[in-house]
Amino acid sequence: MARERHQTDFVGPIRRLLVGLLVLSLFGLFLFWRIDSPRVERYRAMVIDEVLPSFDWAMAPVTGLVNLVADFQSYQRLAEQNADLRRELQQMKAWREAALQLEQENAKLRDLNQVSLDPELTWITGVVLADSGSPYRQSVLLNVGSRDGILDGWPVMDGIGLVGRISGVGRDTSRVILLTDTSSRVPITIQPSGHKAVLAGDNSATPPIEFLENDAAVRPGDRVVSSGDGGVFPADILIGQVAMDTERRLRVRLAADYERLEFLRVMRSQPAERITDAGALIAPVEVPRLPSDEIEPPTQMNEPELASTGAGGG
Repeated sequence: MARERHQTDFVGPIRRLLVGLLVLSLFGLFLFWRIDSPRVERYRAMVIDEVLPSFDWAMAPVTGLVNLVADFQSYQRLAEQNADLRRELQQMKAWREAALQLEQENAKLRDLNQVSLDPELTWITGVVLADSGSPYRQSVLLNVGSRDGILDGWPVMDGIGLVGRISGVGRDTSRVILLTDTSSRVPITIQPSGHKAVLAGDNSATPPIEFLENDAAVRPGDRVVSSGDGGVFPADILIGQVAMDTERRLRVRLAADYERLEFLRVMRSQPAERITDAGALIAPVEVPRLPSDEIEPPTQMNEPELASTGAGGG
């Protein structure tokens, strides 16, 4: 009993001494690490260089486990992407078959109806080089010019709708004035009402409609196409849909994606042929006149005849 009590008396002080030394060591390490001195900084760098490399062997299993988990996740993502690609490929095959059937059906219908397409309705595709970057001028540059046959005034489209027209042609480049520019004026037709108006650019994404005769006949969502009046653009080119702003003013929500103008089509627009003479079926209206030789001059009466006529009348 005395021996056990003697051992217990020694364990308590030693434990307190070790805890005190550990606290002092940690406090000293904290102070050493917080001292802002060039010499201490060199000592810290030396300690780090000596201690950290020795932990590479201890971190090797952890690094391998992390890499294994990353590889497994990457393989899982690849499997999901592969499944998505297979699914999209099946859908594309179905769309390809549908497109082939529609193309064959379209060719048959054209053959039956003997449809004659305009051979001059072609286009040149150009790449957008840059935009004006000005709030007062809405235009872009294309990498096609006079050497490609571009002419001033030709309409320009993206894959959906009208974008603008050529305004300035160089040898290798050309400038496109967008429909949103303040100098743009395009004659339009609003369907299905058939009303004519003018689309005027105002440097906004939804240009307003001007010179519309009857606002009540036009509703938001109506289709807006080019009218072809004045020979500015060919007729029936899609421009957008009618919209109404907060001030109840009619505007056009453009069909072209102005935020992603990358490839544009320049339409080869030729002036429309005008018919001035009347056909043989519909002759011009003329007032019928008798020939001069068929008009009989009034007969002159002699005096006895006039006297007798006057006597008889009396």
